Amino acid sequence: MPLTILSDEQVNTLLESLTIDELEDFRKDLCSALHEFSTTVKAPEEAFQQPPRSTTLHPETRIKTFYMAACGPSGMGCKVISRPHLEPQDSHDAAKPVIANGLLTLFNPDGSPLGLVHPGALTAFRTALASVCLLNRRNQVKTITVFGSGMQAYWHVRLALMMKGATIRHVNVINRRFSANATGLLKKFATIPSYIKQREGWTEAKFGLLTPTFHEYQRLLKEQIRDADVIYCCTPSHEELFDGSILTSHEGRKKGRLIIAVGSHRPDMRELPDDLIQLAVKHHDRPHRHFHKHAQEGGAIVVDNLEGALKEAGEIIMGKVNPHQLVELGELVMLHRLAQEESDAEVASSQASITSDLDKLEIDDRVPSMSTVFTNASSTRSRSSSPSGSNGSDSRKSSSIFHRRKASSSSSDTEKKKREDGLVRWLRDGTVIYKSVGLGLMDLVVGIHLIQVANSKKIGISVDGF
Repeated sequence: MPLTILSDEQVNTLLESLTIDELEDFRKDLCSALHEFSTTVKAPEEAFQQPPRSTTLHPETRIKTFYMAACGPSGMGCKVISRPHLEPQDSHDAAKPVIANGLLTLFNPDGSPLGLVHPGALTAFRTALASVCLLNRRNQVKTITVFGSGMQAYWHVRLALMMKGATIRHVNVINRRFSANATGLLKKFATIPSYIKQREGWTEAKFGLLTPTFHEYQRLLKEQIRDADVIYCCTPSHEELFDGSILTSHEGRKKGRLIIAVGSHRPDMRELPDDLIQLAVKHHDRPHRHFHKHAQEGGAIVVDNLEGALKEAGEIIMGKVNPHQLVELGELVMLHRLAQEESDAEVASSQASITSDLDKLEIDDRVPSMSTVFTNASSTRSRSSSPSGSNGSDSRKSSSIFHRRKASSSSSDTEKKKREDGLVRWLRDGTVIYKSVGLGLMDLVVGIHLIQVANSKKIGISVDGF
């Protein structure tokens, strides 16, 4: 097989031209990989392997290089990103542009070279694609509010329009300054061909830009956050982007929202306020009748990978969130009941909160991840028992809801179904927070699929006998 080389422009061309069916193929591949990574019981050499990322710092140029490798059934890959190393006093200065260079190298399972891909657009796309795994199951998406104006913001909104365009009516962009980047983001959506907008169903969607220079900024900020069905946080921020009380007050909790934070990726960075984090992981008692009605709250935060979130996610670290209060995305995306439509009657008659469902899952401090709440504690191996720093498949849980032997008791089956139904309702209608710090296997799976699409469309440079 020849080596395929894709520039950033060619990657953008491929991604921008995707049909909904083609996007769905990407999503299914990534969901399947994340599910296997989070729940596999296979030996390390048979499953996804995710070694810790490593870095180097050039002594003269002060260029810091990040190496992110992954291995899976479809092949191997390593993304390398180089950028100037910022000192602590410089890292808070967003006015200084940071130019990054990089390359994603992909190999076939037999070790032969498969592709060289520019990682710019691909990284933003694969991050947004993982978010789509949750967005795809939301019951209502009419209003989107996005913080930031970079590639992550663009691709999160772009994929939302592709998947939920028929229902989206408002897209609110909130940026720290009125910049060329911010106005350019709106222009990118405006220049998308009309036939694509019609195909995806969002010709009537309205876009707006809000910055602190606007009159009544704080009031408008509160409105756009409260009105949102989905909130995307895509900024490299070192402080919370909004006052947590906007969403933690009784009024703010009435509506369920999907809140996705992907911009802050270091321990000293954060986008979400701590009171929102604490509310998300709070263990709620069985609901009582009271005047205020709140959206379902799951008592946990969804993350792309447990180890990465505990080491790199500022909100998780500063909030002192415990491992048992986190659940990996891969543990949720393949719940078989997510694929089934629930009738309006089921929704109307459902009175139990998601908290009561999670109460039955027997979460305790010994549990390293929420996946184990579906299993017998005695049969579960904690990740902490794996070698230090290892993210390989041998440190994954040995059992979960996806690998549990069928219960012999019909009552056990009924309880299991109730627990799954509770999770489905939470993911569909409740307040769900998803925190992503990135995962090498995302680059691997999406990169390999992109090479296949490029070859079928004859885009890119093909090198025989490399």
